[in-house]
Amino acid sequence: MSTDRKIAGTVDGNRVLVVDDDLDHAQMLRDVLNGRGYRAVAVGSAREAMSRVEARGIDVVVTDLRMPEMGGLELIEWATKHDPRVVLVAITAFGGLETAIKAVRAGAFDYLSKPFEPDALYLSVDKALHERAVRLELARLRRAHAESGGIVSRSEAMRDVMGVVQQVSTSNVSVLITGPAGVGKEVLARAIHARSERAGGPFVAVNCSAIPPELLDAELFGVKKGQTPDAKVDRPGLLRDAHSGTIFFDEIGDLPLGFQSKLLRALQTSASDVRVLAATRRDLRAELREQAFREDLFYRIAVVELHIPALRERPDDIPPLAEAALMRAAAHSPRPRRTLSGAAVRRLMDHAWPGNVRELENAIERAVALSQGDVILPEDLPPTVSTPPPTDFLRHALDRSWTLEDLSRAYLARVLERTGGNKKQAAAIMGIDRRTIQRWLGDPPEEREEEARRRPTP
Repeated sequence: MSTDRKIAGTVDGNRVLVVDDDLDHAQMLRDVLNGRGYRAVAVGSAREAMSRVEARGIDVVVTDLRMPEMGGLELIEWATKHDPRVVLVAITAFGGLETAIKAVRAGAFDYLSKPFEPDALYLSVDKALHERAVRLELARLRRAHAESGGIVSRSEAMRDVMGVVQQVSTSNVSVLITGPAGVGKEVLARAIHARSERAGGPFVAVNCSAIPPELLDAELFGVKKGQTPDAKVDRPGLLRDAHSGTIFFDEIGDLPLGFQSKLLRALQTSASDVRVLAATRRDLRAELREQAFREDLFYRIAVVELHIPALRERPDDIPPLAEAALMRAAAHSPRPRRTLSGAAVRRLMDHAWPGNVRELENAIERAVALSQGDVILPEDLPPTVSTPPPTDFLRHALDRSWTLEDLSRAYLARVLERTGGNKKQAAAIMGIDRRTIQRWLGDPPEEREEEARRRPTP
C-alpha cells in the first residue's frame, strides 16, 4: 500500500478504539494506526470500550472476540444497538471463519483473522470509516425525509420537478404527471394536493386501467337507485366525491377513446368544485398524432406537465428512497431499528431498477423480512439486486484512459484464458500475427527467434 494514502474521513474524523484484553497487543495496534495518521486509543476490556462509545468519541471499534468477563460478540451486539453510527471490526483467531460469521451477524462490518499484516488493518479501518460516512448520510436522509412530508429526492432532475410542484400547488390548474410505471406519480399528485389550499378536502384517486369500461360511467358519474340491478341506493360517483378537493386520474391514457369525450363534458359542466390531476405512463402527445387520445381532453388535463424520470436516470435518489422504504418496512417488523450497510447501498446503486421505485421498495421489504441482523447486508437483497453487475469492459478502459495498446493487451489476456494459453489460437481469434502476441507478452527475442526457426518453411 502506498505511503501517501489518504485516510478516509468522516464528519467526526477518524477516531479508532482498539479493544483487547492483551493490552500490550492493543497498544501495539494503536501505535501502528497512529503512525498512519489515525487517532487511535487502546483499552483492555469490553467494559472500558462501552464507556468510550457512550462518550460518543469513537468512529470505529476494532475488537478482539475472545476476552474474559464480556466478549467481543457481546460488545458488538451492544454497540450496534446503542449507537448504529459506530462501525465494528472483529479480530478472530486463525481459521475462525464460523466465529467471524457470527460477528458479522451480530453487527460487525468486517473482520480480521490473526495473524494479519498492518496493510490489512489499514484497509479494514479505511473501509469502516467509509461505511460510517454512509451511515451518517443515511441518518441525515432519514431526518430530511421526516421533514419533507413524504417526497424523497436528491437528484437535480427531481429538484426541478419539486420546484414546479411548489409553484403549481398554490394554484388550481390541472396537472398531467408523466413517467414510466412505478416512479411515484401518485405520490407526487398527493404532494400537490397536500400543499394546496384544497388540502382539507378529499383526494380521490381513480385507477383508469383497473375499472372495466362498462363500469366507468357508474363509477365516475354515479347511478340512481334502481337504474341498474346492482344499484340498491343512490351513488353520487367519484367525481362528486371529490367535491372541494382533488380528483386524480391515474393512467388516464388507458381510458377508452369513446369515454374520453364524456369525461371532458363532465369536467367542463360539472357543478362540483374539484381540481383535476392526472398521470400516465404513455406518450400522450404521440397518441394525439395517432388520434388515440382526444386533443381537447389532453389540453384540459395538461395545463402543466410534469415528467418523473426513470430511477436509473437519477441514481442520486436511490439512497434516500431506500432509507425511506427501510423506515416504513422496519416499523412493522420485530426489530424496528434497521440500517443499510454501505455495501448494500452500493449494490442498490449498481442495479438498473426496471421496476423503478416500486421495485426498490419491494427489495427493501424483502430484505427486512429475511435479514437476520439489524444491518441489511447485500446478501439480504433479492438475487437480481445482490448479484454484482458484470463489469463494463469498455467503460472500465475509458475511466482509466487506456491507450489502444492497453486495451488490446487486456483483451489478449482474456483470449488467452479462453484458449488455455495457446498463442496460435489466440492470434487466430484476434486476427493478428503470433509475433505481435509475443511482443505484447514481453517474450525474450531469443525465444521468438527459436520459435521462428521451428516454424516450417513454406
